[in-house]
Amino acid sequence: MARKRRFEQLQAAAAAPQDKRIYTNPLQKQASEQLDEIGKKLEGKGKTILYGVAALIVLVILVTLFFNYSRSASGKAQTALGKAIETSKATISETGTPAGSTTKTFKTEKERAEAAIIEFQAVIDKFGGDVGEKAKYFIAVSKLDVDRPAAITELEGLSAANSDVGKLAKFALAQTRVGDNKLDEAVALFQELEKMDNPVVAKDTLNFEIAKIYEKQGKKTEAADIYFNIAKVASEAKDLDGKPVSQSQTAIDAKKKLTDLDPERAKQIVEPTPDLPAGSSASVPLNAQ
Repeated sequence: MARKRRFEQLQAAAAAPQDKRIYTNPLQKQASEQLDEIGKKLEGKGKTILYGVAALIVLVILVTLFFNYSRSASGKAQTALGKAIETSKATISETGTPAGSTTKTFKTEKERAEAAIIEFQAVIDKFGGDVGEKAKYFIAVSKLDVDRPAAITELEGLSAANSDVGKLAKFALAQTRVGDNKLDEAVALFQELEKMDNPVVAKDTLNFEIAKIYEKQGKKTEAADIYFNIAKVASEAKDLDGKPVSQSQTAIDAKKKLTDLDPERAKQIVEPTPDLPAGSSASVPLNAQ
């Protein structure tokens, strides 16, 4: 299982030279950085943890959304949901909580998920509303460790809504389709999200996932096209001041993937040169003299 985080737009515009100045959404940047870290930790762990990974990826995004954009919810509702989230992220330890520690631990992922589900349900029963909708999503992804068929059914229901929670549910649902080797269905779901104006999950992430599926299906050319567009657009992107934008891990990985599939085409992508401080000059390689 490759990294679970990332993927962006299929952009033919990459071939057309133009001044690309972009605005970086702080929320999307924060979530993407967290997803990159998760991906590094879970690289190569195997299909057996796919569903937990899918839940964790979307969990990170939704937690970020919650703490940044749910200011309108009551303090008590936020606190209750926050505590349930902490339970869903608690440490797994076969030896249990160390003596004298107040840290919550569970012996298995199933035990942790069951405890979190109870807390999320309490949030729904007591507060409802927007916080309750988020809690429903958390219940669905937590159930992936308890009753996967039921969890998928709940995700299907939630994914029908045109809301942040609905979009995240659709992303998690697509990941389960990949795990079940229903690759065409997974691609269709990722493409639905990619076509949205605000899919919540970064479009690079969505397209990176599509490209990985194409690789599995033997569609090397289609996969290379996506990797090229992701890496090309990122290499030419500039911020509002016209300075090169730091490349995301997705863009870096896309370039690596493209190099494996089509080395010559990868050479067309020129890495951005970072601005040097005023008064400084670029060093000259010793072998260039």
